[in-house]
Amino acid sequence: MAGLLYRLGRLSARRHWTVIVSWALIIALAGVGYGLFHGAISSAITIPGTATSKVTDELATKFPKASGGSGSIVFATTDGSALSDGQKSDVTALLGKIGRFAGVKATTDPFTTQAKLDAQKQQITDGRAKITAGEQQLSASQSQLDAGKAHLATAQQQLTSAEAQAGAAGKAPAAAAQFAQQQAVLDAQTAALTTNQQKIDAGKATLAEQKTKLGLGAELAGLAKNIRLVSSDGSAAVGTVQFTKSTNSISPQLKDRVVSAAADAGISGVKVSVSNDIAQGVPSVIGPGEIVGLIVAAIVLLVMLGTVIGAALPLLSALVGVGAATLGALAFSGVVQFTSVTPVLGLMLGLAVGIDYSLFIINRHRTQLKQGLELHESIGLANGTSGNAVVFAGTTVIVALLALNITGIPFLGLMGTVGAVAVAVAILVAISFTPAVLSLVGMRILRKKERALIGTAEAAPVANRAMATPRAIVTLVVGVIVLAVIALPAMQMRLGLPDGASEATSSSQYTAYKTIESKFGAGQNSPLLVVANLPKAATGDALLAKEVMIGQKIASRSAVSAVVPIGASSDNTTVAFQIIPTGGPSSVSTEKLVHDLRNLSPLSSSDGRITLGVAGNASAQIDVSEKLANVLPIYLVVVVGLSLIILIIVFRSLVVPLTATAGFVLSLFATFGGLTAIYQFGWLSAIFGVHDPAPILSFLPVIEVGILFGLAMDYQLFLVSGMREAFAHGAPAKIAVQRGLQVGRPVVTAAAIIMIAVFSGFIFSDSSTIRPIGFGLAFGVLVDAFIVRMLLIPSAMHLLGRAAWWFPKWLDRIVPDVDVEGASLERTHPHPGAVAPSADAGGSPVPEQSGAVTRTDEVAVGHRHPAHRA
Repeated sequence: MAGLLYRLGRLSARRHWTVIVSWALIIALAGVGYGLFHGAISSAITIPGTATSKVTDELATKFPKASGGSGSIVFATTDGSALSDGQKSDVTALLGKIGRFAGVKATTDPFTTQAKLDAQKQQITDGRAKITAGEQQLSASQSQLDAGKAHLATAQQQLTSAEAQAGAAGKAPAAAAQFAQQQAVLDAQTAALTTNQQKIDAGKATLAEQKTKLGLGAELAGLAKNIRLVSSDGSAAVGTVQFTKSTNSISPQLKDRVVSAAADAGISGVKVSVSNDIAQGVPSVIGPGEIVGLIVAAIVLLVMLGTVIGAALPLLSALVGVGAATLGALAFSGVVQFTSVTPVLGLMLGLAVGIDYSLFIINRHRTQLKQGLELHESIGLANGTSGNAVVFAGTTVIVALLALNITGIPFLGLMGTVGAVAVAVAILVAISFTPAVLSLVGMRILRKKERALIGTAEAAPVANRAMATPRAIVTLVVGVIVLAVIALPAMQMRLGLPDGASEATSSSQYTAYKTIESKFGAGQNSPLLVVANLPKAATGDALLAKEVMIGQKIASRSAVSAVVPIGASSDNTTVAFQIIPTGGPSSVSTEKLVHDLRNLSPLSSSDGRITLGVAGNASAQIDVSEKLANVLPIYLVVVVGLSLIILIIVFRSLVVPLTATAGFVLSLFATFGGLTAIYQFGWLSAIFGVHDPAPILSFLPVIEVGILFGLAMDYQLFLVSGMREAFAHGAPAKIAVQRGLQVGRPVVTAAAIIMIAVFSGFIFSDSSTIRPIGFGLAFGVLVDAFIVRMLLIPSAMHLLGRAAWWFPKWLDRIVPDVDVEGASLERTHPHPGAVAPSADAGGSPVPEQSGAVTRTDEVAVGHRHPAHRA
């Protein structure tokens, strides 16, 4: 590999314009591909196959009118007074206008809907009054009928007695006609009474049926009593916009059109705010924070390299790589569903590693030029040595990112793939574009003073004293304790997705969220949907009774504010409800409620079991967070295992990989602790702009594992390989630690500061999703580079001594020899910096071991990471 990169470097140097133009064409082609084939980028995070997605699919099939994404538009008077009739008319007109947009299924007028809700309550009151009046009327009629029946019975008794007396007196024949006439009158009256009784009975039955139905209706109304679309003081109202497509499929153009219509409403005295479901869009790629981060990186480069040209080249290389990778990846967004954070993550990584990888090659080239090496030979040798290390280091990052695909979560796998592409392009740019530009710049990469001293540079003094053992013990113990303390908050880490409360306080989403929370209750920001599948079709009162029974069971759960029936499916086998929790979307109570509702299923009924399913944005967030929390340990085990294998191959040791991996785990959990303390607990909130602490972004821990693993292995390589080389050349193990630290510390310090600066720029992004990612990566690099790699690892290596390099002979024969820094290339391409073998701590010459070249200039160049096999 080193020889191939050497030839590539020289070729790029000789044909520099061809290489530069080729990269310009690649960016242009990527831009054309993006312009022709890009698609919509969604801000929603979803995972297919979750319980929520299954219920959502069922809703789309059985309740087509209720399917499609939706969002809220909140109207509130600026002075807190009740909305006037004129303002209400303007609100209704705005919602009507939005309802006519292509892609909008319907809008809900809050005033009409609230009037209907209020009318339903009045109808129930009026219905009860009518039933009571009807019952009283029927009772009076029954009393009259009973009196008639008693009078008729008396008359019948008297007639019967008269007939008997006439018979006894022998006058029956003469009075027979009269008796028959009287009996006919009595029979007619009896028939009339019977008819009246049937009417009264029918009336009672009708009233009983109405009373039952009214009672069921009253029960449902009671369950929904806390639902309001107009606040109780009349100062705020919530309109709903329902789209024809699901939230993920709504085009950004349609969302922007709704947002623009709301922003331009111009309703005097009314503030119009759009909820997160509509207003949340693709975060801006570059903002003030990102620019500041790049400026800090430029300053570090200027201090390290000493020339404006030198400082500009790594930045230029990074921008070339980012441009090609980002545009190229987004060209596929019309085929694959991109989440809004995916290209931003690629941008973060592309900038950070692009600057660092180019820096490693440029720094090596400058050192060789100062030692008198010819321009093109220096470029080729820098590409074959430091470029070889760049390829290996970048490959570890790529492998870790691609491993995100094993989680089985599509959006996370795509995020890892796009990040891996960004790193791969950064590597290609570093080993081709950077040599080409170095050739174009020529000797101007050095300062005038440095050019005047070419060939006279002397090797820096070699460290011949080991670290004091007590210092190593104290450093190791204190460092581990500090990281453990920082990691403590991670024990209470909760995962979730951003909601309106996480957005900037000046944003429409935040205003909408807080207005709903204060005027209608936090739960109306996080409605749930419950779908109940009945054992068999039900109609009429039976269906109503089922709805009441299910609604009451749901309402019996804690943290339920309201239960609103949506209706029944066309085949009457499924009923749906909207549930309003008492807590917000990210609250513990809402999370518990989702589990409680699912645990209710199945419900027992007289005709079989009723199964329940839960959906809604809050439910989806919970499902996504739990799924990601479940895959995190699996992914961590895979990455840690990968770490051990890679480091065993590189360092040909069993102990060094274990210390490196232990350090990675320490820095990882310390990063989780910092994230939890700031973004969930709200510590130092004023500094980081955390106005509403919330659960940690659900996919952030998995992303942190992948990216920090790759970067940690980079730093481990750049530091410990120098220790390995010094030990392989005969230096005592403890002195080798100091020599390796002396070699790698300058470049790791610069690289880490640059990465921290770039990642920190995203901490102050306008996106609530991007901010914690930026902090997590910046803090993770800070902890891993400056505490773990430059303090704890050297201390542990010192205490381990020769034991750190123990490697079984049988394993030595199996494991391939990896020449990461191209030492074999240097043996065949010596340059003026090569000097006699170094001396050990006692000043005696140290013989070469196992064919390794003994050098002293690796310390002078301040960045060398030689071969690792003794």
